[in-house]
Amino acid sequence: MNKTMKIAVAAAAMGMAAQPYAQITFYEADGWRGRAYTANGQVRDLSRIGFNDRASSVVVDRGQWEVCEDANFRGQCMVLRRGSYDTLRGMGLNNRISSVRPIKARDRYDNEAPPPLAQPSYEWRRRPSERIVEVPVSDVRAVVGTPEQRCWVERQQVNEPSRPNAGGVIAGALIGGILGHQVGGGTGRDVATAGGAIAGAAIGNNVANQNNSYSRDVRRCENVSNPRPEYWDVTYNYRGVQHRVQMSTPPGNTIAVNSKTGEPRM
Repeated sequence: MNKTMKIAVAAAAMGMAAQPYAQITFYEADGWRGRAYTANGQVRDLSRIGFNDRASSVVVDRGQWEVCEDANFRGQCMVLRRGSYDTLRGMGLNNRISSVRPIKARDRYDNEAPPPLAQPSYEWRRRPSERIVEVPVSDVRAVVGTPEQRCWVERQQVNEPSRPNAGGVIAGALIGGILGHQVGGGTGRDVATAGGAIAGAAIGNNVANQNNSYSRDVRRCENVSNPRPEYWDVTYNYRGVQHRVQMSTPPGNTIAVNSKTGEPRM
């Protein structure tokens, strides 16, 4: 090896040492589902490996990466930090990434994407180069949440039980007695006075209590069942072992699993 070649090799080695090991994985569907592709270095054109304009979610395992909508790092570009991005829709890059490369770690970039999820939630995601098989689903059960309470306020007419009003009764009796005394004569006058007093007492009591009906706001509640299932409890059998998994969407007739462990892959 001549001196020039030795210098080139040394420079390349120094460059590799200066560039920290980086890894990024793209997925065809939101939530780290579907076919996956992992890159450990720059890729100028993803069409060469069959993944151009296909990425919908990303997991950055190590390093910082720049993803661009056109080949050779052109067009709209964004910087992704370490973490999991369950969708690229909010960035405007869903199914639009054509090139990708690791970049030097910096505190801030002007074209940095929103922060990734703090806690990765892709334990069932497909791994690159992982062998997946489809197995039949043996049972599906939709699990509905507990009923929810719905409350509202409505106007209601309220009638409270009447209480005897002594003042009204006495006043009515006096007025009835005076009127009965005026129309009667002798014994008949006494009878009329007594009858007038009784009738007047009843009328006085009704007049005194005629305003006991009023309206007010009343709070009412009822339990309403939730028509949408919270999740689907799915059962399948793989190599003689029964597996169960909870899914946020109803499955089809089959489910994708790891060929070795039988673990579900979404």
